[in-house]
Amino acid sequence: MIRVSAAIEALNDGELQKAIDLFTDAIKLNPRLAILYAKRASVFVKLQKPNAAIRDCDRAIEINPDSAQPYKWRGKAHRLLGHWEEAAHDLAFACKLDYDEDASAMLKEVQPRAQKIAEHRRKYERKHEEREIKERVERVKKAREEQERAQREEEARRQSGAQYGPFPGGFPGGMPGNFPGGMPGMGGDMPGMAGMPGLNEILSDPEALAAMQDPEVMVAFQDVAQNPANMSKYQSNPKVMNLISKLSAKFGGQA
Repeated sequence: MIRVSAAIEALNDGELQKAIDLFTDAIKLNPRLAILYAKRASVFVKLQKPNAAIRDCDRAIEINPDSAQPYKWRGKAHRLLGHWEEAAHDLAFACKLDYDEDASAMLKEVQPRAQKIAEHRRKYERKHEEREIKERVERVKKAREEQERAQREEEARRQSGAQYGPFPGGFPGGMPGNFPGGMPGMGGDMPGMAGMPGLNEILSDPEALAAMQDPEVMVAFQDVAQNPANMSKYQSNPKVMNLISKLSAKFGGQA
């Protein structure tokens, strides 16, 4: 253990780099001796090399987790890095394993900052949790509103179908375009018209006749006649709605 004694002597004399070199040689000869890593870590702390010190302390704790020295020096290294919570944890654990006045004094220094950080983190976590709950409630509310809107639209379609449903008994002489004798202007007479109350008025209405000869209107009208629920598709089409309103008014009450 000559190198260890020489390393400690160099450390006491303030020859820090020489102490590092001698502790390194000693570690090569005794790689399973935890105290050597802790001693070299103490020199790294004095050299303001906290990351190197933490690596040595981690190795020392891996070899002997019941030694207080690695926790003490790792706590001091974390303090140099501003890792207040980690520093407080290691220094407190070092004092628990083997009380040390130096470690205790530093613990009192870092604890207030560590507690402040922990409190801030808890506050952030609470806000994050509250935000997640609020977003979840909003998603549920939106889904419920979408469901209610879909139900209202379905109810509106059903009511529209009931309002503009198939004319009782069907259109006299069949669907427009299949009237007996053909449509006006398409050639032929329209036998039986005299026995169809209201039909003469429709056929004498220029707007109704024009609509009956409009392919777009007739396709829409036949679509609605086959399925009244499809009325909702044409609510914004005045040509279709105008014809349906006229025919409904004339034939809606006939058997």
